[in-house]
Amino acid sequence: MNLSVPNIDIFKIKKAGFFYELLKPRLSFLVVFSSGFGYMLASPSVNNWFNLIVFLIAGFLVSGASITINQILEKEYDGLMKRTLNRPIPSNNISKKEAILFSIITGTLGLVLMILFTNVMTTLLATISLVLYAFVYTPLKRVGSIAVFVGAIPGALPPLIGWAAASNVISHEAIIIFSIQFIWQFPHFWAIAWVLDEDYKKAGFKLLPGGGAKDLNTAINIMIYTLFLIPLGLLPTIFGLTGLTSAVVSTICGVLFLATTFSLMKDTSNEKARRIMFGSFIYLPIVQITFLIDKI
Repeated sequence: MNLSVPNIDIFKIKKAGFFYELLKPRLSFLVVFSSGFGYMLASPSVNNWFNLIVFLIAGFLVSGASITINQILEKEYDGLMKRTLNRPIPSNNISKKEAILFSIITGTLGLVLMILFTNVMTTLLATISLVLYAFVYTPLKRVGSIAVFVGAIPGALPPLIGWAAASNVISHEAIIIFSIQFIWQFPHFWAIAWVLDEDYKKAGFKLLPGGGAKDLNTAINIMIYTLFLIPLGLLPTIFGLTGLTSAVVSTICGVLFLATTFSLMKDTSNEKARRIMFGSFIYLPIVQITFLIDKI
C-alpha cells in the first residue's frame, strides 16, 4: 500500500495567517464580546441562538474590515513605528491591493449577514461604526486629540449595536451602556497613547489631550474621565435595568480604576500609565459581566 503524505502548501497557510492577522483578532473579539453583552442584556432569554452566533460572526467580520482599512490607510506610518512595522502590509506579506479586496469581502459579508439575520437598524449602526473608525478616526490621528473623541464613538457602539440586534430599538438602556463604554474610551486611549508616545510621534500621531505632553495636565484629564465612570456605572441600577449588586461592583471597580489615575498624577511615568491601560482592560469586562449576571 502506498501511503503518501498530502502536499501541503506552506506558503498558502502562511498567507492565510497574514490575512487573519489583518483582522486583529484580539481586538475584534473584544468588539464581539461587547456586542454580545448588549444583545444578552437586551434579551437575556435568547430564543434563537443561531441568529446570535451569526450576528457575532458578522460583527467580527465588520470589525476586522474596518481594522484592515485602517492598516491600509496607515501603511506608510506603520512602517515607521517599531510596534507596527511587522504588520502584514508594511512587511509586504500582504499587498495593498490584496488587503483592499480582503476588506471589501469581509466588510460586505459581515453587513449582508447582519441585514439577513438582524435588522436594518443594526446594519446601519454597524456601517456607521465602520465608516467612522476607518475613514474619520484614522486620518484624524495625525490632526490632534479630537481623534480620540471621534474614535470613542465606534469604540462604544458595539453594545448599542448588540442591543439593537436583539430588540430593534434604541432605548434609554441602550444609551446608558453606550455612554459607559464611550467615557471608558478616554482613559483607555490616553493611557495607550502615553505608553506609546515615542512610537506614535514617529508617525505624527497626536492623541494625547491638551498640548499632547505626558504631564500633569494630561494625567488630570485621564482622572476626570475615569471619575465619570463611577456615577455612570450606577445608572443601570437607577433605571431598573440591573439590581443593586451591579451598582456595588461597578462602584468598587470604578474607585479602583480611579486610584490608578491618582498614581499617574503623582508620578507621571510610563509605568503608572501602563497600570491605567491594564486597569481599563480589566474594568470593562468585569462591569459588563456583572450587569449581565445582575440583569433584573
